[in-house]
Amino acid sequence: MKRFISHDELARDRRFIRQNNALTTVLSQLPDDVDKVVETFESIDAMIEKGVRGTEAEPLYEDYGPAFGLVTLNEPLRPDDPAALTRLRVRMHGIFVGELQALEGAGRSLWDFPDAPWEFKMNMARQCWDEARHVQIYEKLLEHVGAYPGMFPESTFLFECACSDDPSMRVAGVNRGLEGLACDVFRDMIRYAEESGDEVMKQAVDFVLADELTHVRFGSEWVREFTKDDPERFERAQEFRRQVDKQFSFGGSRSDRKDAAIPIAREVRQEAGFTEQEIDELVTISAGGPSKETIKAAARILRERHRARRAARAAAQGGEAGGGKSPEGAPA
Repeated sequence: MKRFISHDELARDRRFIRQNNALTTVLSQLPDDVDKVVETFESIDAMIEKGVRGTEAEPLYEDYGPAFGLVTLNEPLRPDDPAALTRLRVRMHGIFVGELQALEGAGRSLWDFPDAPWEFKMNMARQCWDEARHVQIYEKLLEHVGAYPGMFPESTFLFECACSDDPSMRVAGVNRGLEGLACDVFRDMIRYAEESGDEVMKQAVDFVLADELTHVRFGSEWVREFTKDDPERFERAQEFRRQVDKQFSFGGSRSDRKDAAIPIAREVRQEAGFTEQEIDELVTISAGGPSKETIKAAARILRERHRARRAARAAAQGGEAGGGKSPEGAPA
């Protein structure tokens, strides 16, 4: 079996539609500037449209155009929000495919490094077992909220963190970055379940979160082990983890900002073994990106332009069908 596969080599059945990873990561690279956000999302409009065709995100695209991701992914989950169910399903589906990729990432870590210590292989095997269970749990939770696998596009940018050929960077990205993100997302999901009175969701996500703490500790231990007596290698692993954390900030949507859709779960991260210095560093890393007001303004402009283009196309098609004349007989 091939070692060190690329994220675009992950196998999926026909239920899944792959989304270009740029859509997921682009916000982390943008300034707090309405015009720049609008310009960027208009430049990738065709890519966004291609990625949603054949999924339940297609009606959202038809309504919002390239702004649909800004609308559905960058607002906090609130039970009284009119779009709460849609946002919940989108997030739950994202977690489901994230767990699937975490399983694949842990499996690759087990296979890609045949000379790694036996204890490392046992830890990765344990993580595979956990991640397989998480996939099953979130598949059931999808059903619980009226969703299903493949309902929305899948981005494989999470698996990109499992593509390093250095095991210290691999566990820094997967176990410290990806599983650290899970600490924040799952704590917020538990908060939502408590507010909505959903005991099934609350208990299921709490069970999964307990495993994620163990996975973070695996990463902490093995980063230290693989880089002992090699401070340069340790710093490379830390820098890779910072890059992952920057991408996972989604332009400030996961951050310590007051307008964050997903707050940083400081207490959970402390329990998982993150130091105060690392958490403070994450706060700094994730604080950038467009503000909520900037995103709202950009989404409004993108939606208006999208609707204007659709109206213009419809008018042009109507004019062609009517021989170039309007119903009143005037030129179309």
